Amino acid sequence: MERVLVADAIAESAVAKIKAAGLEVVIRNKEIDEPIEEQIKGFDCVVVRSATKITRDVIEAADKLKLVVRAGVGLDNVDQEAAKNKGVVVQNTPEAPTVSVAEMVFSLLFSMARNVTQADSSMKDERWEKKKYTGTELWNKTLGIIGFGRIGCEVAKRAKAFDMEVLVYDVIDIDELCNQMGVKRSNLNDLIENSDYISLHVPLLPQTKGMIGSKEFALMKKTAFLVNTARGGVVDERALLNALNDGEIAGAALDVFEKEPPLEWELVKHPQLVATPHLSSSTKEAQIRVGELTADKVIAGLK
Repeated sequence: MERVLVADAIAESAVAKIKAAGLEVVIRNKEIDEPIEEQIKGFDCVVVRSATKITRDVIEAADKLKLVVRAGVGLDNVDQEAAKNKGVVVQNTPEAPTVSVAEMVFSLLFSMARNVTQADSSMKDERWEKKKYTGTELWNKTLGIIGFGRIGCEVAKRAKAFDMEVLVYDVIDIDELCNQMGVKRSNLNDLIENSDYISLHVPLLPQTKGMIGSKEFALMKKTAFLVNTARGGVVDERALLNALNDGEIAGAALDVFEKEPPLEWELVKHPQLVATPHLSSSTKEAQIRVGELTADKVIAGLK
């Protein structure tokens, strides 16, 4: 019987589905189990989320591993090159949290535009500061979407419903998609200069690491807001802190960070920043979809 190590928690229904397909499942307990480099031996498949790192050492230590399934979008916690060299297939489930992430973008946009978090905090301190928290509308504003994949498209759809002008940038050919959706393709600098709100939807790669830094903040409108629900390393956090301190931009919202949890909390505590602990795909619906798709990919990959 082929064996599956579930290294990070997935929905119970997904575990049951994998077992029902005739596969043996072991749930990893990080508190008491041996290091994963040791535990991986004897397993045909490992399932991870974002917490467990499948490094070169883990892949080299594995003796039967054929398949790594990342329950979620990114693959930056899996050494894909090492996996390829050893003939290990790597899959993920990017389609599962698409709607949840797109909706989170708008919850963060509104939080910034309408000062929701600051106003709520002041009310809880029994302060009525009606005049202090005058906000701005999304209506007729320009939203710049950097990265026009699955999630970027869902964000654009919702932006159109708010009568926003949408500028999009991607390194791949998106002209036909832009025409279909009624959005405007832009180069990166023009998008950064002309957007009232900017939302990031790119993977963390060497070429995207720190792609929003001091040069980009200097190009932005002083009234602009930045949202990052993609990956922490895409935004240079030190440059963002400086931009907020210097009033180069109006505010930012981060759901993802270079280190999770952050090692430094100065940026998180900044009054012009809305911070959430990587919640974009954390909805009940998305978790069920992630589990179902993960189970399907494990079963298909091993059977």
